Amino acid sequence: MSAIRVRFAPSPTGNVHIGNIRAAIFNWLFARHTGGKFLLRVEDTDRERSTPEAIQTLLDAMKWLKLDYDEPEVYQSHNTQRHLAVAEDFLRRGLAYKEDKGGKGECVIFRMPKQGRLTYHDLVKGDMKKKAEDTQDFVIVRADGSPVFHLANVIDDIDQGITHVIRGDDHVENTFKHIELFKAIGAPVPQYAHLPMIVNNMGKPYSKRDGAAFVGEFREQGYLPDALFNFLLLLGWAPGDDREVLTREEMIELFTLEKCKSSPARFDMKKLQWMNGEYIRNTPEEEYEREFVSRVKAAGLPVEGVDLKGIVAQMQVRTKFYRDIPGNCSYFFTETYPFDPKGVAKRLKGEDVPALLEKVAAAFEALEPFDQATTNEAVKQLAGESGMGSVIHPVRVAVSGLTEGPGLFEMLELLGKEKVCRRLRTVAAGLKDPAGPFAALP
Repeated sequence: MSAIRVRFAPSPTGNVHIGNIRAAIFNWLFARHTGGKFLLRVEDTDRERSTPEAIQTLLDAMKWLKLDYDEPEVYQSHNTQRHLAVAEDFLRRGLAYKEDKGGKGECVIFRMPKQGRLTYHDLVKGDMKKKAEDTQDFVIVRADGSPVFHLANVIDDIDQGITHVIRGDDHVENTFKHIELFKAIGAPVPQYAHLPMIVNNMGKPYSKRDGAAFVGEFREQGYLPDALFNFLLLLGWAPGDDREVLTREEMIELFTLEKCKSSPARFDMKKLQWMNGEYIRNTPEEEYEREFVSRVKAAGLPVEGVDLKGIVAQMQVRTKFYRDIPGNCSYFFTETYPFDPKGVAKRLKGEDVPALLEKVAAAFEALEPFDQATTNEAVKQLAGESGMGSVIHPVRVAVSGLTEGPGLFEMLELLGKEKVCRRLRTVAAGLKDPAGPFAALP
């Protein structure tokens, strides 16, 4: 098993598509599971697009996702003379010929078999077959003397000793061509595994039109690298049980090509957002607290004079993106917290709300101690047959400005009696004032 060698062979263009990086993840895990080698080959023959900046973007994406490789990266452009030498050998042996394609000059064209059937066993899709008569000869060297992808790709796989080619199923048809090139060169044919297409909710190939499609975009939006890695692994693979959130060690232990799926994999953005939240929830408390405090301070909010540990404990289990921290909990740190207009319209605009908030303030002031149990009981008494929701929802918006967050009674205890009662009365007064702060809200 230690002889296994796989590679990730992207063509850098400035962005790294999630479909390409998923192939890298599958190759990396296969190598780590089998004790093999994971290699990086940069197919940089498109000199206009494969700029140093584009290559650096690729390397940064791999580093961010912790996709380390076992040998120095290979640059395909350095092997051009080797590619052309093989093409010349094909010409000498009659396996290729020259022809002017479309009036652009003579190209070197590889001869495909014209009789029998072409077959190979795909480690994901099973046996693949094609009539030789349905294939066409194809260009391997352009009129300008540059090698085409098919030739360069196969020769580089030979030179790197690649044993397994794991890539997207857009290459299924190319594989019939590539196998014939391996045979013509006289080299062992690697085993192939083609990963299912990533599709949107309509079953069409996932693209930029469907949302973020590049690794850099997900990074900018606040996704954690381990969450994105985990999510992309599940697009075409499953561990064989109900687990979805896995450690890197568990992924390596469980990963086999037999568990890969051949049907298209649907990209579910809501699931990715949920998974990002799960990774934040499972972050060590000290690490989360450092990030939390950093974000709060960066938003200009003071962290002194509050129960920081209690607030952090409540927010960690509810954070899906670190970037959202200040907006989701500013009310813990300032009296000038913003109000959600929709929350105001839905929960505070009733004629009886000001009086209700004043009643709640009066009831809370009499509580000793002021904690989750006593505030819960007070709200229950005030709500009576109307149901606790009739009190909970307006009180939540009044003291936090938001319709969601920690449990109300946990929130109240963290804020403290004095602050809660003052806010309830301030909001009640503002609602009664025709020219008050809530007048312009819908």
